[in-house]
Amino acid sequence: MLAWGPAAFAQQDQQDQQEGEGSRRGLLDDSTKMVYGPNTSLYFYEKFVRNNRFKKIELDTSLTGFHNYEPVADTWYKYQDLGNLGTAARPVFYDVPQQIGRTSGFEVYDLYHNSADSIRYFDTKSPHTHIAAFFGGGNRNQLDVEFVRNIRPNWNVGIAYRTIRARKTLNPTRRDDNNVVNDSYEIHTNYSSPNGKYRLLANFTRMEHNVNEQGGIIPPEVDTTSLYFTYEDSKVWLRNSRAKDLRQEYHLYQQYEIVKGWQAYHVFDKKKQEVTFFSNLETSDADFFNENRFNSSDSSLLFSKPDTTNNHNHFSEWKNEFGFKGDLGPVYYNAYLKFRTGRMASRFFSTNNSFTELYLGGALRGEINENWVFEAEGEYLIPDGYRLTGLFISPYLDVRYTKALYKPTLAQEKYRGNHYRWDNNFSNIGVDQIQGTIKVKLGESSLRPNLTINRINNYVFYNEEQVPEQAASQAFMVIPGLNSHFVIGKKFHWVSEARYTLITGGAADKFRIPELFINSRIYFDGPLFDENIYVQIGLEGRYRSDYYAPAYMPATQQFYLQNDFNVYAYPVADAFFNFRINRTRVLFRYNHLNAGFMENDGYFVTPGYTGLKNMLDLGISWYFFD
Repeated sequence: MLAWGPAAFAQQDQQDQQEGEGSRRGLLDDSTKMVYGPNTSLYFYEKFVRNNRFKKIELDTSLTGFHNYEPVADTWYKYQDLGNLGTAARPVFYDVPQQIGRTSGFEVYDLYHNSADSIRYFDTKSPHTHIAAFFGGGNRNQLDVEFVRNIRPNWNVGIAYRTIRARKTLNPTRRDDNNVVNDSYEIHTNYSSPNGKYRLLANFTRMEHNVNEQGGIIPPEVDTTSLYFTYEDSKVWLRNSRAKDLRQEYHLYQQYEIVKGWQAYHVFDKKKQEVTFFSNLETSDADFFNENRFNSSDSSLLFSKPDTTNNHNHFSEWKNEFGFKGDLGPVYYNAYLKFRTGRMASRFFSTNNSFTELYLGGALRGEINENWVFEAEGEYLIPDGYRLTGLFISPYLDVRYTKALYKPTLAQEKYRGNHYRWDNNFSNIGVDQIQGTIKVKLGESSLRPNLTINRINNYVFYNEEQVPEQAASQAFMVIPGLNSHFVIGKKFHWVSEARYTLITGGAADKFRIPELFINSRIYFDGPLFDENIYVQIGLEGRYRSDYYAPAYMPATQQFYLQNDFNVYAYPVADAFFNFRINRTRVLFRYNHLNAGFMENDGYFVTPGYTGLKNMLDLGISWYFFD
């Protein structure tokens, strides 16, 4: 399915500028030797091939946003996490799910998984290696290593390894007392036949994400010796509890051009997700959980001992999609049939929670020229689910409309664990969403006023008792916003985004979104020392108005509503210095620059979890092309 919206096209515009007319400039030096570099190692995504919008993108060597290396910061803080790299995270704003059928419902570590549809496929003229190492204050470390090469001019392969080692920011007991340990890797290949009629894309991805849960800081009203902003000396609820999310995906896309302008294609996916949670209830960790225990009557089973929580959920999925697509002049068309089958298994289930789904779908796109585009797409989940999307793109206005009826997650409908159990038969969730963006160009500066309107009914959420519930009425959201980029003297930039959220309707209280959400960055960007070094130096700030942010329950790995802890408004300022020498980029970022200058001693990102204290981060990124 197509996924082109206003935000995606903004990213595409930036990529177009990077590629440009001279994407192959500099391939030859004065001695006519091939010079390898970012413009000889190009990449593309599967959606470019599938949507017949094929293009190749140069590797990113820009400095803009480079200092925001963590996944949450890279979204410009549109996710709510637990205050540390790699911790559970949820989107701040509601959006329509891409998958209208069954999903596992264990999504808090999605941000750290490089899923099959996000893999970059390469067309490289030489072996290419990328190493990015980030050393955050407090031992919050991340390492990405990627290697790709061409076996033949029409056949490329690649492999990548990614890891996170993040020490606890709250009450670490030793240097390597890690909060998060993540090991991920991916293998990918792409091949096209010499005549260009057949193309194959394939990848394998795996992530093992381990978290030593802490449960947040013990409130002072529970323990008078507990204080909120002592960080390393904080008193936390959990010391003997851990969670793991293991994911493994196999993906294959292939297409064949039957006649010019008409291709048949096939997509295969096999996925599994194993979610576990362990807690030693003979320790003080038991005080964090509810008093209910749902142990099996067979006490000989390891996972049913009364002094231990050992929850386990296993989700698996198989998918096959067959379709055809093509171009008739300026019109692109696509039609497909998709079959999904899968299950959720648990040690506590008497029978697996299985599903089988059949979809019909298609898309149309018309392009008057590269600036005027009309798109429509639809998917029907037989017999009671659908997603319809219409998109209009112009030089002045982008408008997108989505109407969907999608299924609750498997975790919301049936769950068995040592602390919670439920069986639900929820109705499908309905949504209408309108998004519009006005594009105003002011010389080198730009303004993007925008508006999102949502109508959501039958919404399923985790309530104050930490169990799923379906809202009996509707919620209406009106979210006006403004994105701006002012350029002053060609080297000074001021980039901002702001959103105001108004929620009404009977289910308004089931959505916890800050009324005001603001990000802003002001910086100098330009070359120094006879253009031997490129520099970005500036300040970045973010602000969310106060709200009762959802809290987090590690046992079920779900965020839930709460009405007692106000995550109060607090502006956070960071200073950054990014520079590039040749193809090497370096970042310095000083977090929470304004610590100690505010009325409060710090800030919260989630009830019981404080944001970062003031600390220095360092990162470096290298590209090698031989």
